Amino acid sequence: MPDLPVVLSQILVIALWLGAVFTVASLMRRVVPHPELVRKVVHIGTGHVILWAWLLHCSIYLCLAIASLFTLISYLSYWQNILPFLDSVGRDTRGVFYYSLSITLLVAIFWRIDQPQFAVLGVMVMTWGDGLAALVGQKWGVHKYKIGNNQRSLEGSATMLLTSGIVCYSIIHWLGYPEPWLISMPTAVTGTVLEAISQGGTDNLTVPLATALVSFALCSQGLQF
Repeated sequence: MPDLPVVLSQILVIALWLGAVFTVASLMRRVVPHPELVRKVVHIGTGHVILWAWLLHCSIYLCLAIASLFTLISYLSYWQNILPFLDSVGRDTRGVFYYSLSITLLVAIFWRIDQPQFAVLGVMVMTWGDGLAALVGQKWGVHKYKIGNNQRSLEGSATMLLTSGIVCYSIIHWLGYPEPWLISMPTAVTGTVLEAISQGGTDNLTVPLATALVSFALCSQGLQF
């Protein structure tokens, strides 16, 4: 078990990061007339908690405790306005719940087998890919298409594909796997397709899980450090 001072320092760093994210979001909510932009700032900012947890070598127990807490808070926000800067966009918070749940599941899967980098990869794909795709699609998306209840744009999906590819390539290359593009390309395509077809905010669950599992499977097929 980690020493208590180490755990407390890890909690402090994560708390400071989240405090900064929520402070920025609260300030933006007062001066920025676009609630979706505020929502995406929180989406991108909170997603980096798992990156901090990886870099700080947080234990699975601490990671699960933090992720489970946010999953509970997002679930309770169905009935109480706990997350005002997320609820102000005029839609429910199922996506926030799925987002928190996906992080919890990824930690449970990949921290347990000592492969946390794939949990980080899956969350970073969702954090940056979906976050930027939504902003680009809303501002510059002119070529619309619809799948079920989802309306997307080619510009937004292209942003998702490009951003996901860059995120995957960067992490895989940094970790020293050979031929990172062979891993990042199918992973990015998987995330882009699921982001387009997943209904009711479930892309926040399907995209992180699928991209983490696909990249892990590809890296396990004889691609070693």
